[in-house]
Amino acid sequence: MKLGIIGTGNMGRILTEAMIDGKVVSPSSVTIMNRTKSKAIMLKHKYKEINVVDHAEEAVQNSRLIFLCVKPHDMFAVLHKIKPSLTKNHCLISITSPVSVEQLETVVSCSVARAIPSITNRALAGVALITFGENCSIFWKEVIWNIFSEISKPVEINNDITRVASDIVSCGPAFYSYITQRLINAAVKETKIDINTATKLASEMLIGLGELLRKGYYTLPTLQEKVCVKGGITGEGIKVLEEELEDVFEQLFRATHLKYEEDLDETTKHFSVKNST
Repeated sequence: MKLGIIGTGNMGRILTEAMIDGKVVSPSSVTIMNRTKSKAIMLKHKYKEINVVDHAEEAVQNSRLIFLCVKPHDMFAVLHKIKPSLTKNHCLISITSPVSVEQLETVVSCSVARAIPSITNRALAGVALITFGENCSIFWKEVIWNIFSEISKPVEINNDITRVASDIVSCGPAFYSYITQRLINAAVKETKIDINTATKLASEMLIGLGELLRKGYYTLPTLQEKVCVKGGITGEGIKVLEEELEDVFEQLFRATHLKYEEDLDETTKHFSVKNST
């Protein structure tokens, strides 16, 4: 399968590396393009056989499956630039959450889908959120599902939960990294532990926690029950979290949804239909 990637910023690069390292595609079958060409060249240094082109249209012409990994406000312009090069045999995948598959289908006539990846996909783990266009063919649905099954656990979602699902899957690693870093910094500040030791312990704890959940030994509630011995130290720590955190996560979702609404308003200006959330 010849595959094109337009946009090799953070997520475009992660997807490229995951698919190549996961043996989904060979480097020679991948064509990449980025507005700042040096970012594409960096991938070329890592994967010698990868193809780098100067224009988005060339990436389309060299490929059948195209990943559009550009920012929301750039999406409409790029779509119109590549539209003349797209045929009914192509499939276009956007990774941009504020642009719906319905909106994509108002511009292009090929099969379309939206796939919202996570940084965890780089480790061939975590979830990728998939939404298929109404006119996406059965062939392309199978191809897309098989690709993401190799680098993630794909989950098909409806448009109305796009933002909250993205908060958990795509933003979640950054949120938990921030919380863990705060835990590490507090341990260093309040005790005699050094930052390297605290970081190693916290990192290994997260890896172990993930393994417990992956292997199904515990659910999140039962894990808390096992660690929180009645009257014990962990319980005292949980009390502090309950008192201090209060509705912090509710506020988090309100903030991300507010920004999402702003992005929707900006992108909807360019499309003939609204993104139905």
